[in-house]
Amino acid sequence: MSDEKKIEQEPREGAVDPDPRGQRLHGASAADDKVLRMGTASIPRLITEFAIPSVVGMLINGSYAIIDSVFLGHAVGEIGLSAMTVANPIMVVFMAIAMLVGNGGNALAALRLGEGRREDAERALGNVVSLSLVMAVIVAFLGWFPASTDWLLDLSSATDEVRPHASVFIQIICSGFILQCIGLGVNNFIRTCGAPNRALGTMVIGLVSSVIFNFIFVILLGWGVAGSGLATVLGWGCSCVAVLWYFCGKAEAPLRLRPPLMALRPRMDTTIVAYGFPSFCVQAGMAAVNFVLNFQLVKYGALSPIGADDALATIGVVQRIAQFSIMPLVGMSIALQPLLGFNYGAHKVDRVRKTLWYGIGAATTISVVMFAAVQLFAAPIAQAFGIKHEGLVEFTAFAIHLQFLMIPFVGFQIVGANYFQATGQPAKSIFLTLTRQILFLLPLLYLMPLWLPAVVPQYNGLDALLFAMPIADFLSIFTTAVFIGWEMARLRRLAR
Repeated sequence: MSDEKKIEQEPREGAVDPDPRGQRLHGASAADDKVLRMGTASIPRLITEFAIPSVVGMLINGSYAIIDSVFLGHAVGEIGLSAMTVANPIMVVFMAIAMLVGNGGNALAALRLGEGRREDAERALGNVVSLSLVMAVIVAFLGWFPASTDWLLDLSSATDEVRPHASVFIQIICSGFILQCIGLGVNNFIRTCGAPNRALGTMVIGLVSSVIFNFIFVILLGWGVAGSGLATVLGWGCSCVAVLWYFCGKAEAPLRLRPPLMALRPRMDTTIVAYGFPSFCVQAGMAAVNFVLNFQLVKYGALSPIGADDALATIGVVQRIAQFSIMPLVGMSIALQPLLGFNYGAHKVDRVRKTLWYGIGAATTISVVMFAAVQLFAAPIAQAFGIKHEGLVEFTAFAIHLQFLMIPFVGFQIVGANYFQATGQPAKSIFLTLTRQILFLLPLLYLMPLWLPAVVPQYNGLDALLFAMPIADFLSIFTTAVFIGWEMARLRRLAR
């Protein structure tokens, strides 16, 4: 059945079509009321309630890499920052896997709750935990298999000096991947249960723990990169325990993690992966970009006065800030996901449209604030990471200014692409997600160093790499605008 036929008839406000098996939510408990209000309460109020903890939570999640870099930059120096730059693509891949199963299962659960099918939503939760366990075993094996670790380091363009430090860090975080997969991926289900503040609390626990462990292991004990990796894993562990406690130990939770519903179901798991693939593409695309960028940095950095290792360290700082700045926008899209999914599943077309536009407005506001902050404080940001050489500080600030030229409009692109994921249209979401990271940016990373110095001689190949991101951002924003325009026209027809 087509999407237009499925949501052609919009029921009265507050109604939810009953499932033939009689599993719909009746509002019989406070927990059920928290879910049902997603289809009846004020949209701006719901977005505010869901977005604040979600945005803060994603900032917290992005802070792990920032914290590691700051501690290592001051305790170890540029070599520690270079090791983190080399390891960063692998960490991003891990986050991509966690979001593949977590966001996919959460999107499916939100749709099923909107349709009144609670047991199917709980089965999605159970399957996400089981899939996380399977993937964690695979990741741990690959992390401790020397051939795969060497291949990843080669792919990430690790120099001989950086390689041993990055290798130790990768092995440690591979061992603790299951903690990240549950702590990050399953955390989103807490928001779908109507408890966004509790979801934020589980992330705060992980971040605070990571800061404490980093201070102890890196600063006090002097364990360097290994201490930073161990601190990150222990932070994930504290968050993981808090997440599991909600679904296993809290009797009032609308969804429960029950062993009978954890048995893998190929059909459901395929749907989970399909719904989560756009989120995976965001992170995997970022990892692919980092691999290519590291290769280009080593190549063109060696030809510049900065040198290859310092180029990795400097652009590593820019990458941390860029990823950190994107996190609140991803958090906004995650906050909107249960609201869009529930109302789309409940056939409330008008609420779907309003939720999208309010969300885009909020994401744009965040983007503008982030743009102003990094443009005003680019040099102090570089120095906060332990970069002291004046030439490196100047180059880092120049890179930050260029990378963030289009950030005021990136919120629209991220929320727009996520809309299609939340409403069960993964193919469109995957395409729009790939435009920013893969279809536009990767070719530009190869073309800009060849083309720009020939046209503008004052820029060398290393400088030219910095222009690729704002150009790719512009192209992806324009493409997303076209898709959103088509979708709004379709929803207007349905509303009539």
